Amino acid sequence: MLPEPYRLHHRADFSRTVRHGRRIGRHDLVVHIYLTPAQQADGRTPSVRHGGPRFGLIVSKAVGPAVVRHRVARRLRHICAGVIDELPTAANVVIRALPGAADADSTELDRQLRSALRKLLPPPTSADNGVPEYGRSS
Repeated sequence: MLPEPYRLHHRADFSRTVRHGRRIGRHDLVVHIYLTPAQQADGRTPSVRHGGPRFGLIVSKAVGPAVVRHRVARRLRHICAGVIDELPTAANVVIRALPGAADADSTELDRQLRSALRKLLPPPTSADNGVPEYGRSS
């Protein structure tokens, strides 16, 4: 299950991610990602971040009845928990399930999500110690 600190809750976070982030569509999913800026111009951090990347899910009635929507959401939360370590901590990810997600199995949804994230994320640059430098301000 996806722990609480890794979930998007506020409408503003969903809207910012969908409107200002990057997007890619797959057969059963549309994935949006927004890397939050490290600092504002005045030196303040834009929001308090604890933990790592945060995920939000959009599973509309077009996916199916409530039982099917909840099953799709549970699968996606489980998949998100598996990719937490592969994303920068400043990432907000919104996943919109398309109607085909109701019939897709978990391995196919996992493959589609990982493929989308690989395309959306900038390639990491390795420092001397081998740690990725995602979102590091110059």
